[in-house]
Amino acid sequence: MFRGRSIFTRVAGRDEAPALLLIHGFPTASWDWEALFGPLTQSHRVFAADMMGFGFSDKPGDYSYTIAAQADLQESFLTHHGITAYGVLAHDYGDTVAQELLARQSEPGNRPKMRSLALLNGGLFPDAYRPLLMQKLLLSPLGPLVASLTTRSALARSLRKIFGASTQPDDELIDGAWRLITHNHGLAVVPQVIRYMAERKVHGERWVGALQGATIPLKLIDGGADPISGRHMAERYRELIPRPDITILEGIGHYPQCEAPDEVLGAFAAWAAGS
Repeated sequence: MFRGRSIFTRVAGRDEAPALLLIHGFPTASWDWEALFGPLTQSHRVFAADMMGFGFSDKPGDYSYTIAAQADLQESFLTHHGITAYGVLAHDYGDTVAQELLARQSEPGNRPKMRSLALLNGGLFPDAYRPLLMQKLLLSPLGPLVASLTTRSALARSLRKIFGASTQPDDELIDGAWRLITHNHGLAVVPQVIRYMAERKVHGERWVGALQGATIPLKLIDGGADPISGRHMAERYRELIPRPDITILEGIGHYPQCEAPDEVLGAFAAWAAGS
């Protein structure tokens, strides 16, 4: 429970293993990590939640879906389980939540300590982010109408645009994503949730600054073929972040953890072992 709302979570792995928080992207849920979750529990105690407005968690219409509120949720999740130190593996929208969590590390307050941060494709830098037309429409005043008219076929078209040419989503993935998005009237809150795109510009200095000033190990694993936040985002990362540690996955699109889970696991494990 978080602020009187029900949150779907999964926790697995040895209690004594290092804690790893998985933060999913928009518009899906923690199911995005399905292919990585089991293998990661061999070396970590893994925590994953469907954030408010996503997946099987509550989707209230009268809620403020800010990045700060989602970061509060993640901190509450970890604290509930007695976690005092943790690493993060994040994707897409989850990258922005992770940047807010990172920014808080230098501020007063008793909170779990972030020890490392690995990022998959996401809008780390507003000036390099290239959203789809559908995302722009959902953010516009037409957002509620567009959301109400969205179909599984429209979702499938959007996903196919952002996956790699040789790693296209199958029907099972599309059906699963559609179920998660539409569960509990989820389409109705999508125009509220997607306001994070505007927040990235408002809080850009804070969130980019958190990465630039980070004193913990950072890693970017990027699907280079992603039209939203692929190779161009990785190059911007290389320009702005001191001592950038980047792995480009050639031919992989916006969802590396779904398209190339073994490659993501390999890059993450090699980095984690050395950091």
